[in-house]
Amino acid sequence: MKTVDLIVPCHNEEEVLPEFVKVTNEVTSTLPSYSFRYIFINDGSKDNTLLTMIKLAKEFNNVKYISFSRNFGKEAAMYAGLEHSDADYVIVMDADLQHPPAMFPQMIEGIEEGNDCCALYRAKQTGESKLRQLVSKIFFSFQNNISDVKMPDGAVDYRIMSRKMVDAIMELSEVQRFSKGIFCWVGFKTKWIEYKNVER
Repeated sequence: MKTVDLIVPCHNEEEVLPEFVKVTNEVTSTLPSYSFRYIFINDGSKDNTLLTMIKLAKEFNNVKYISFSRNFGKEAAMYAGLEHSDADYVIVMDADLQHPPAMFPQMIEGIEEGNDCCALYRAKQTGESKLRQLVSKIFFSFQNNISDVKMPDGAVDYRIMSRKMVDAIMELSEVQRFSKGIFCWVGFKTKWIEYKNVER
């Protein structure tokens, strides 16, 4: 049975975490050939996110957590999660359900086809202002013009990666990380999947 670690950075996610686990468990239960483990990272939350993690860890034996002394940011939280992962596959995702767990079967299918990464990009940014959509388009256009690392408009951190790819990422020495860029820069075979944005 192959193992899958879910790396989930959390900042003030007290209210959504139980629902996140509930919805995610409903999806993972349909994938009996894979063993899933949650690695939550409490990124200096001001609410009861840590207490919620502790409660979930007592309720489910596949829930683990890391807690920062203060808010270091999502990039640091993702790095900490990857550092503590040893699974065959690793999924990086947000806790607010904007990254729908329902995509797991399609993501796993993509990586089982021989890809080292199956990454997602938003098809329609439902619920976002036109200004934010414009800024996003400008960012990706600028990024793709100045860099050899190409990303589709709407690319997000939500992805599944092979152990080989994660190990390569962890060998990099960058302190100030831009993970989306690093995920592309390491050069592993990536399949991009379009998904509809989900409102928080």
